[in-house]
Amino acid sequence: MAKPGVFVCLVIVIVDVAAGILSIQAQIAKDKVRHKSLKRFECQELNDQAFKLGSAAATLLALSHVTANLLGGFTCICCTEELERSSADRQLWFGCLVLSWIVVAAGFPALVMATLENSKSKGSCQVLHHHFQILGGILCFVHGLLSVALYVSALMDYKETLKQ
Repeated sequence: MAKPGVFVCLVIVIVDVAAGILSIQAQIAKDKVRHKSLKRFECQELNDQAFKLGSAAATLLALSHVTANLLGGFTCICCTEELERSSADRQLWFGCLVLSWIVVAAGFPALVMATLENSKSKGSCQVLHHHFQILGGILCFVHGLLSVALYVSALMDYKETLKQ
């Protein structure tokens, strides 16, 4: 892989890892506030730091996904009808593309919902979803791995196409 390709992969992984770490830190900040149990609902003090960290994590995940798709995802999207008879690199590229969209479709809403729980616009008593921030953080790490595989397979497919 060329040096710019290594740099792009490294940047994508760093952004995804940063999003995952920010998400976990937001969960830790959220867990530090007081909880009062009222049957099915819990009341908590809003945590501005958890809101900011969660917002940053969701933004970084979106930025990483857009970057990975622009650089490695849409190189040959118009050729999907030839996928059955295409090379293993193109099939790997397509599989990574689909999986990365699935991971973002699950991870981004989890981060947004967990972040909105700490929003000042909501009331103080609500049904809390304790593990959405951690789930979103884990999916950020998975997205980083899939993005690298997506970019590498797209680059290999492109190099194979140039040889023909």
